Amino acid sequence: MGETVFQPPVTVAITGASGAQYGLRLIEALVAADHAVWVMISKAAHLVIDTETDAALPARPERLAVALAERCGARAGQIRCFGREDWMAPVASGSGAPSSMVICPCSTGTLSAVATGASNNLIERAADVALKERRQLILVPRETPLSAIHLEHMLALTRMGAVILPAAPGFYHRPATVNDLIDFIVARILNQLTIEHRLLPRWGE
Repeated sequence: MGETVFQPPVTVAITGASGAQYGLRLIEALVAADHAVWVMISKAAHLVIDTETDAALPARPERLAVALAERCGARAGQIRCFGREDWMAPVASGSGAPSSMVICPCSTGTLSAVATGASNNLIERAADVALKERRQLILVPRETPLSAIHLEHMLALTRMGAVILPAAPGFYHRPATVNDLIDFIVARILNQLTIEHRLLPRWGE
């Protein structure tokens, strides 16, 4: 039998802002859309996940990939996970396989690091690669209120070609549950990625 072929990979990084549910739901939606998913979860994000959710996600990349695959119903090889210093990962170099990248949620620390090109870990380096290669980069900050520093970094990244998509759900779809609010943001991310979904009707449909 031949190797399983998936839709083009999407890189999902979950960092230490509140709102881990957005990132986990995004991974589920990408798996359902038959895309390969490359995942990075920061140390701080693991703490947030433990605090905000009932998900039990191990830190080691190999075990994390298995746990996420079971959680999302992924096929073998559909989810790959990388550690914070896995510099041989395809996302670490512009010569690696191209991938759109979503940082969801994006902490203000990660926002700052990406805006200034810090590249201190694989998440920051992958975002730097996305920017320099003119690939799609979507950042989903979840912070309030926003300081001038946060706003300046968002503006700088927007000018670099990134998309800032705050985790600020709307209410015109009459949400009845927390999951409806989560799906609102995930749907907007999928729209940016031009990935078909049924999470939320588009305006006017």
